[in-house]
Amino acid sequence: MIKLLHVEDDADIREIAKLSLELSGEFEVVQCETGPDALAKVETYTPDIILLDMMMPGMTGKETLQLMRKMESLKDTPAVFMTARAQESELDELRAIGAAEVISKPFDPMSLGEQIKQAMG
Repeated sequence: MIKLLHVEDDADIREIAKLSLELSGEFEVVQCETGPDALAKVETYTPDIILLDMMMPGMTGKETLQLMRKMESLKDTPAVFMTARAQESELDELRAIGAAEVISKPFDPMSLGEQIKQAMG
């Protein structure tokens, strides 16, 4: 099982992503609503991959990942961002902080698991 941490403030998107990933039978999905929640979660949970929403209230996905990268257990963990507005400059910036992939919203629930596995290399 691939341990995936999904950080997303929109409950509908969390639900769709969780159903989509769990249906594949390959993912164990743990979800958090905010960056601070995710940072607290990774104190005791080490995911194989992190799926982050870009725009969240309080702390962005980018800020969340930058803080996670300071943790020894997460410094090399692949990260995938989901965003409704992916501009080329933003994509370059996300890759610079270690994003393996950027998935545009709305995403395709049928191919989400495959996209995440490809990002893992």
